[in-house]
Amino acid sequence: MTGLVVYLAGPGKSNEHENPHVVAGHESIVFAAPAGELSHEDAIALAGELDTARVVFGTEVSVTSRRKMNAAIDDGVPRSVALADATSDQNVWHCSLSLNPEEGELSDEKWATIAADFMKEMDFDDADSPRAPARWVAIRHGKTTAGGDHIHIAASAVREDGTKVNTFNDFKRAQAACNVLERRHDLVVLASREAERGTRGIKPAEAARARRSGAPETARESMERTVRACATASKTEAEFVRRLRARKLLVRPRYDKGSAGEVVGYSVATTPTPADRANGIKPVWYGGGRLSKDLTLPRLRDEWDQSEDARTAAAAEWKATRRGTAVTVTDGRERAPIDPKLVARAADDIGKWNTYLASIPATDTAQWARAAGRTSGVFAAWSARVETTPGPLAAAARTLADSAQISAHQRAPVPKKTISAGGAALIMLQLATDDPTAAYMLLLQQLSKTVEAIASAHRAAGDLMRARAVETMSEVQLHSVQARLRETQPAGPAVDTIERPRTLSAGEQRAAYAAEIDSRTDISEEIKQVLKARHADTVGIPTGNKRGLADSPDTVPNRTFDTPEPSNEQER
Repeated sequence: MTGLVVYLAGPGKSNEHENPHVVAGHESIVFAAPAGELSHEDAIALAGELDTARVVFGTEVSVTSRRKMNAAIDDGVPRSVALADATSDQNVWHCSLSLNPEEGELSDEKWATIAADFMKEMDFDDADSPRAPARWVAIRHGKTTAGGDHIHIAASAVREDGTKVNTFNDFKRAQAACNVLERRHDLVVLASREAERGTRGIKPAEAARARRSGAPETARESMERTVRACATASKTEAEFVRRLRARKLLVRPRYDKGSAGEVVGYSVATTPTPADRANGIKPVWYGGGRLSKDLTLPRLRDEWDQSEDARTAAAAEWKATRRGTAVTVTDGRERAPIDPKLVARAADDIGKWNTYLASIPATDTAQWARAAGRTSGVFAAWSARVETTPGPLAAAARTLADSAQISAHQRAPVPKKTISAGGAALIMLQLATDDPTAAYMLLLQQLSKTVEAIASAHRAAGDLMRARAVETMSEVQLHSVQARLRETQPAGPAVDTIERPRTLSAGEQRAAYAAEIDSRTDISEEIKQVLKARHADTVGIPTGNKRGLADSPDTVPNRTFDTPEPSNEQER
């Protein structure tokens, strides 16, 4: 308690704490707290007052981290040792209440009311409850590094009668309390919390590690995108494990109740560098649920083959990761190079998927969250293939991943015999070349339609903030990708005869022509649509019939078929 209160009353890690002072607390704390700015000595005395009940009654408050214990058991640590290492003294309860920077500042009196209401909601200090209160204090010391007005609450987990405060599930309960207070005190209501679609924030320690290593993003953000790409591209659990290992991620299974039986979860970590090993730095492990709500193993299994053979193969791959041995299959589909011509196939798959998405009601949150997650996986796979550092594709994957966050009980059933984004993710992840073609532009157009549908679903469901985030991503990030693709298109007339080593299929002809027309800046969007529609009507028609079409004044010919190009008079 002393360490916490002294820190809250001190200068902070970056001298960001200004005028630390008490705004509220348990009645005995408010009575003893000094007026004005807290000194170091004041903080020590205040901590003693907060800790009185624990000291007098000798109450011990210990909490065991099941996640830490199970991870240690999975690493071969004896259960008794793992239990002891995962158990810690947690008699101090600490949280902060922070406003969005755009909300401005509140008065000390307003913060005092909010703090008292919050501690009542959390059952630390409720005059209407038969339980004895616990001592607590709310300290205000300026804005966060992001600019938000906030307070810190330090509380004892021991009540005035020596009993323990129930802090079980306190993270979720605190969020529910915040939702109540936002409405009660006319503050901005966090819509993502109300819809249970919040995402995990970046912890200061994670951000600091990224800064020290000079990385453009945290390891968790990078791994989340890699795991999502691999999961979306995989048809089986075994293939997923092999893909992760091929991407140089450390992988370990989590077995049911710490045994070596059924795998119920997994964790990933980045491979330590030689410098890390020399300095004794150990890998930082993240479970699938810590990466993203929709990347837990049960959620991922919804999308994969769960036949007996598939489960047996997965068990073998998990066992190989546990023992640190090589993968059991060396010729899986994840090793096959993909012909660039199949990019058009990926675009076609996304087009068919868009047709399916049009049938989903806007009220089916689970299915739209699944759609966002799968689309995010395609962008993540594309990013892994062409972006050496996180770029617009990675940003698109991140925004759509936010739309995929829903509670576990809202899991969406996977429709049978319905094309999803898995094939597109596979193609983009394993292309034998990254040389762009017109098919890339067509794929981007189809993905843009998917993104538009997701944004429309958010808007129809009343989630305007998330709808706008997806729309902004489309306007900024996808436009950037489109501009980059256009820059890499071969120079020459926009619609010209192209020497090709083979005869293109009808679908490839339509895709190439559409991309060429879209790149033109000398004609209107309306004319572009007319050109593409009429060209589509001519694809596959026998040569003998083309002359009749070309001779018609209502037909716009196409140079791909060696017919005259329309004059400006015709275009007008």
